[in-house]
Amino acid sequence: MIEGFWLWLAFGLLSATTFLTRGSFIMAGEKGRLPPALQRALRYAPAAALAALVAPDLLLVQGQLQPFNPKLLAGLAVIAVALHTRKPWLPFALGMAVLIGLRQGLGMGG
Repeated sequence: MIEGFWLWLAFGLLSATTFLTRGSFIMAGEKGRLPPALQRALRYAPAAALAALVAPDLLLVQGQLQPFNPKLLAGLAVIAVALHTRKPWLPFALGMAVLIGLRQGLGMGG
């Protein structure tokens, strides 16, 4: 029964922490403005989070760094196409085509 108590206590404390940290910005309103430099820096947070999730998958194969693997080459193709076109679907389609082509056509596993 003690484990149940500690579990619910942890849930309660985590909920309170989440509520207080997120709610503080709402409750403070205009008085709680972030400095302009911090606001500018926070604009890059979503892109940085996405890069942190995607980069290991592109660079690592079975936990080892492999600079020439099909996922990385497909990712580079996606970046190149995304920079040159404004079509949102084209980089995804080309990236999958490159990945499948490298894995099946050239026999590059991964």
